[in-house]
This record gives sequence, C-alpha cells and structure tokens, in this order.
Amino acid sequence: MKNKLYLRANNLALFTIIYNLLEGVVATWIGVADETLSLFGFGADSFIEVISAVGVWHMLRRIKANEGETHDDFERRALRITGSAFYLLTAVLLLMAVMNLYQQHKPETTLWGVIISTISIAFMWYLIKQKTIVGTALGSQAILADAACSRACVYLSVVLMAASIGYELTGIGSLDAIGAIVIAWLCFKEGRESFSKAKGISCACSCRCG
Repeated sequence: MKNKLYLRANNLALFTIIYNLLEGVVATWIGVADETLSLFGFGADSFIEVISAVGVWHMLRRIKANEGETHDDFERRALRITGSAFYLLTAVLLLMAVMNLYQQHKPETTLWGVIISTISIAFMWYLIKQKTIVGTALGSQAILADAACSRACVYLSVVLMAASIGYELTGIGSLDAIGAIVIAWLCFKEGRESFSKAKGISCACSCRCG
C-alpha cells in the first residue's frame, strides 16, 4: 500500500513537470504573439516551476528510499537556481511593465489569458487535492507542504485571469501591465521562499514556495 502511494506521488510530480512545460511553451508563445505581458510572465513562471518540480520529484524518490525529508545537495541547488530565476523574472517583468505603462501599450487580445488561467486553476486545484490525500495517507510533511505551497500557482492564475478579463471588458491597456506587476511581486515572494528553503528554513507559506 505504501509503495502504491509513493508511486502515485511520483506520478503526480512527473505530471506536474510535464504540465508546466506545456503551459510554459503555450503561454509564452501566445504572450509574445499577442503582446500580452501578463501571459508571457505567467508562462515564464511555469518554466521556473519545472525546476522546482524536478526537485520535488527527486525528493520523493529519496524519501521512498528512507533517506529522510531534509533537503539534500541536489534539492538545495535546485531551490537556489529556482530562487535566482524568480528574481530575474521579477526584474524583467517590472522593467517591461513600466515601459508598457509609459508607452500606453495595449495587447492585441487577452482572451487566451482567460482560457489558460481557467485551465491552470482547475489543474492546480486537482493537484493540490491529490497531493494532500497522498501526503496525509503517508504522513509526509514534505508532500503536504508541497501541496499547500502549490496554491501560489492558483494565485498567479487568478491574477492572470483578472487582468485578462479586465482588458477584454474595458480595453484599458494598463490592466495587462498591472497584472504583470502583481505577477512579478508573487514571483519575488516565490524566489525569497525558495532561498529560505535552501537554507533549511521552514516555508511559512500560505502561498507557493518552490
């Protein structure tokens, strides 16, 4: 029974990696094509989440081998890379958002932002629920923490949805830039929490942390 639960947790981690890769490709490509900064930032975040998800997948394999739930060198390195990438994305999004506000830029459409964010919210809530079930059954605080911290992906999706719907309804171009700024702020928080976890500090997240 325990091995089946670890297999399920492993499959959820792999599914997360694959989904984030696909979401990243689609969101960044459409974000560039439609000149939608918030969607581009959301897609770039998905690529960074892949690094984090690989670290979680590695952690699950190690826990199954009864090597404990503290982070090893590979996971700490992945967390530091993740944190650095989030900080870089924060800076890029803020710079581009300020430029878009100054130039009064308007995206061609944000309809895809509505569609992608809706799919992402549904998918992430499913993952959170399944990881919580598995983590509770195994009594694994690491898996439960990963499930709880995954809520930041939902927050990012909600921000993207709000900015996208707002622009579609009003045509106010600054809403896309404002959405990108909020996404940048969430990315900064994720980066800070990733570095905290790499240092062995417990993640006090009601949001996502690496």
